[in-house]
Amino acid sequence: MTKNKEIEFKTFITEEQYNALLKEFGLENNVFAQTNYYFDTPDTKLLQEKTVLRIRQKGNNYKLTKKTRAEVGADETHILISGEKAEDFIRNGFDAKIIGLPYQVSYQCELTTHRASTPYKDGVLFLDKSEYYGHTDYEIEYEVDDVKQGEKDFHNFLEKNNITFKESIRKSKRAFDNRK
Repeated sequence: MTKNKEIEFKTFITEEQYNALLKEFGLENNVFAQTNYYFDTPDTKLLQEKTVLRIRQKGNNYKLTKKTRAEVGADETHILISGEKAEDFIRNGFDAKIIGLPYQVSYQCELTTHRASTPYKDGVLFLDKSEYYGHTDYEIEYEVDDVKQGEKDFHNFLEKNNITFKESIRKSKRAFDNRK
């Protein structure tokens, strides 16, 4: 089990801005897909507690992640799991005690992101195209270690690229709100 602090700044962007930024950074051929499978209790206790529990699949790699809000950013706990274990959890649910949550959870929804990333200033810039339940949206995420400098660099980036800040909704919330 590994733990880390995630500090990120995000904004929705248009498809045109997404494609222009891919081109500007030379990332058109460096986009990869990742699918997030989200879990919760039948009465959405985790969603109400602002906790995200997901399995992220990148190629043949699977990672179970618990993400909880913190005073600054989010605290994340990760466990690498096998594809067989991931499929079992998606199909049958599981006891989330294995990652420090006192609930029996089950698969609720999913979202696939086509992502490109590049180092930028003191962080990493992610360009995301997300697809879920007939919806497609685009966003920029900027992950950093220093909240003050990161926020300054993020807003300077938006200004430089003539991007109006439009607050993003968490990917998990978008998937939950639009599931069939």
